[in-house]
Amino acid sequence: MSGKEYRTITDVKGPLVFLNKTEPVAFGEIVTLRLTDGSIKNGQVLDTSDDMVVVQVFEGTAGIDRKTGIRFMGDVFKLPVSKDLIGRILTGAGKPRDGGPEIIGESNADIIGAAINPYSRESPEEFIQTGISAIDCCTTLVRGQKLPIFSASGLPHNDIALQIARQAKLLDSDEQFIVVFCAMGITAEEYNYFRHDLERTGALENAVLFVNLADDPAVERLITPRLALTAAEFLAFEHDYHVLVIYTDMTNYCESLRQIGAAREEVPGRRGYPGYMYTDLAMLYERAGIVKGKKGSITQFPILTMPGDDITHPIPDLSGYITEGQIVISRELHQKGIYPPINVLPSLSRLMNAGIGDGKTREDHKSVSDQLYAAYAQGRELRGLVAIVGEDALNERDLQLLKFSDIFEDTYLRQNRDEDRNITQTLGMAWDILTNINTKYLVRLDQKWIDKYHPTDKK
Repeated sequence: MSGKEYRTITDVKGPLVFLNKTEPVAFGEIVTLRLTDGSIKNGQVLDTSDDMVVVQVFEGTAGIDRKTGIRFMGDVFKLPVSKDLIGRILTGAGKPRDGGPEIIGESNADIIGAAINPYSRESPEEFIQTGISAIDCCTTLVRGQKLPIFSASGLPHNDIALQIARQAKLLDSDEQFIVVFCAMGITAEEYNYFRHDLERTGALENAVLFVNLADDPAVERLITPRLALTAAEFLAFEHDYHVLVIYTDMTNYCESLRQIGAAREEVPGRRGYPGYMYTDLAMLYERAGIVKGKKGSITQFPILTMPGDDITHPIPDLSGYITEGQIVISRELHQKGIYPPINVLPSLSRLMNAGIGDGKTREDHKSVSDQLYAAYAQGRELRGLVAIVGEDALNERDLQLLKFSDIFEDTYLRQNRDEDRNITQTLGMAWDILTNINTKYLVRLDQKWIDKYHPTDKK
């Protein structure tokens, strides 16, 4: 820590303070700012050059002037980590929000973290049962995966995230997930909803919450997910917990990135977002996974709201590119009153094949999933045709597929907010609704599976 205090501020723009070069300082170094009224603010070195240092201030730059004293602490931002984090609610800067004591850490961990050596990574292949049929059957979640939820404003993505947080479990194992909940820029109403739900179900005892509210400084949002991941890595790799990290909402995080980029007068990339947003998001998402020789794992669920329901927007576009699939929430299904309104057709889990099949879920899982996809896609297409030519123009097969698409939405996708279906029930329901299609049209299913599992053709 430097004992010197500098008063070399030249400019203040948004959350950034510019000052003339003082002494050699490190990128990411912690800074304390002492205002003229004696109050203290914290910040971090964002950029340094031969003649200029840029500091981002976490508590906002109100009250900072040329007389403000700046001190460089000679260390990077660290989070005190211990098992005492479990059951706690913290601010976006890692301070207690629940009125409890400060966290006394077993150690202090650097929030930037370190990349996992690819050689030390293990391939995710253990099935996670969420209890939601649309996910378990069609976009299967695997332990150690990063699978974002692509939603839009006004859709129940928070309900789905909480349901997964409550119900997620490994098959044939009593090991529970510790949930690390990272909220960025959410309203007080959303925060109260999350908190009450976790308290009501007792899930708060197995959760750590990092909460940055909408009226908290935007710049704090940039460190909130890093604090959450640092806590998750400690619990997973030091104490062998299975950790489920849920972020909401990544759109708010990216807006903060854009704000900082504008304040630094950077050349913007697509739609005004910084060109390095891909790298920045990858630094968060790639901290998921399993390490060889460690029992613990980190599974990530980033939630993002697509601006203007546009899946080609840079935020969902880059997130889908880095992560291992996506779960897409449909406004159309939501308007029909279906919960969870998961549109399975654009949804995808790239690691699904590694986590399903004989010995993991059930031998017929892949074939059943393929058949549901095919039948539902064809049924959806036929709806457009019926609107033009009417049902009378359809043949027997088309009528069955059209009827199937309605049944699939109404009985298979639809379930209660606290309904927890196991994988046997999910696959059993799939076979039940496939009875509405004549077996000769079930072209994605082997005859051996029809003979074994088809409710009316079992031999």
